[in-house]
Amino acid sequence: MRVVMKFGGSSLKNGLLIRRVAEIVRGYLGKGFEEVVVCSAMDKLTDILLDMIEKASKGNEDRVEEILDLIHRMHHGAVREAIKDESLREEILGSIKKEFEELKRAVYGVLYLREATPRSRDYIISFGERFSTRIFYGALRDLGVKSEYLDGKSAGIITDSNFGEANPLLEVTRFEVRRRIKPLLDGGITPVVTGFMGVNEEGVYTTLGRGGSDYTATILGYCLDVDEIWLWSDVDGLMTADPRIVKDARVLSRVSYAEAVEMAMFGAKGLHPRALEPAMNAKIPVRIRNTFNPTACGTLISSKSGHTETVVKCVLLVQDVGMITVKGVSMIGRPGTAARIFSILAESGINIMMISQSVSESGISMIVRRSQLQKAVNCLEDNLLGGFVKEVEAEDDVNVVAIVGEGMKGTPGVASKVFGAVARRGINIRMIAQGSSELNISFVVKEEDGVEAVKAIHEEYGLSLIGEP
Repeated sequence: MRVVMKFGGSSLKNGLLIRRVAEIVRGYLGKGFEEVVVCSAMDKLTDILLDMIEKASKGNEDRVEEILDLIHRMHHGAVREAIKDESLREEILGSIKKEFEELKRAVYGVLYLREATPRSRDYIISFGERFSTRIFYGALRDLGVKSEYLDGKSAGIITDSNFGEANPLLEVTRFEVRRRIKPLLDGGITPVVTGFMGVNEEGVYTTLGRGGSDYTATILGYCLDVDEIWLWSDVDGLMTADPRIVKDARVLSRVSYAEAVEMAMFGAKGLHPRALEPAMNAKIPVRIRNTFNPTACGTLISSKSGHTETVVKCVLLVQDVGMITVKGVSMIGRPGTAARIFSILAESGINIMMISQSVSESGISMIVRRSQLQKAVNCLEDNLLGGFVKEVEAEDDVNVVAIVGEGMKGTPGVASKVFGAVARRGINIRMIAQGSSELNISFVVKEEDGVEAVKAIHEEYGLSLIGEP
């Protein structure tokens, strides 16, 4: 069985955990698996690197030095914990030292210019995966596994030049990955690949965006026609609700690609929404697994949805959002009104998460990230007030509740049951949205009612039972 295994930052938090993960990989190799391993940066390191870039761009040399020292100590300590053989340890430390000097030069370039371009930012944050993957590669060799270290460039992951959110050029990448990695697998060598990063067609480092290591794993799975892709993190799988909110939330044994995409879009832990596309195209099953509970089966994501008798699969709560309502009688029957509103927000770099408009056309409500709420309001007021828009209202104390499940398609009364359960708890609904796919119903409530709304729906549909295999 050929599998891509991706390990997240929480699984690689320190040297002891890196060695433990290497032992998991070795254990599956001993069972006849062929594996490609993808590593994220050590836990929190990407945030640390971004903080260092910010401090460098402001000319704060003392803080930059402190962060560089922290990064040096983190990785040197991890090497000493993960690798027992002295000569191998020194080899890996030598490689990391060389890359660390590259990192310092790049950061000091930002410090002296007091400017971080998207290109330099991608280059600097790529070192997180380069360091952790190098250490993991050393730990695997220390355990007697024949392996080879590959960064995004040497693995053949080719992207466009959209730095920070690069898009893979899949067919070029497929050719390069097969040419470079398939011979290693055929020769009994385990490739250990940096997650999150690739290069553009000029060979310049790019990154795939937050959660991009998942994307790396599915890209490699697509290119190599693997049997499954396993995403290892610190959760047992996708769940019926956030267990911090609903104590009896259960792990879902199986969901469809479509359900998983919806869950990922609403922040389900352990999954990146863009990552599923290559797996969906190739119909490769993706499994969410827990490094800290490796005997658990996890959640299998495939073309088929499990628990088909269950209408609703999970209930999710999206916090840290705000609601904007644009009103005006002159909006009625006026072509291009919505396009104008959305264009203004897009030009300001503001993403709209959810939209609702009544048939009267006198108002449009939108959900945006709370951190962007005031900026969005200012942009709309500056560009629209005094014309066909008479009022722009903003609310910063709302939550979005999302209900997901393929069983909702064509099932009468789903909305009635959902809203009835919420109404019985005395909760008022402020805004509703449902797409024609009928896979998701989303609605807005006051922030103080968000948790209670999730509990009401979870209980109404008996979701504490559906996690059973």
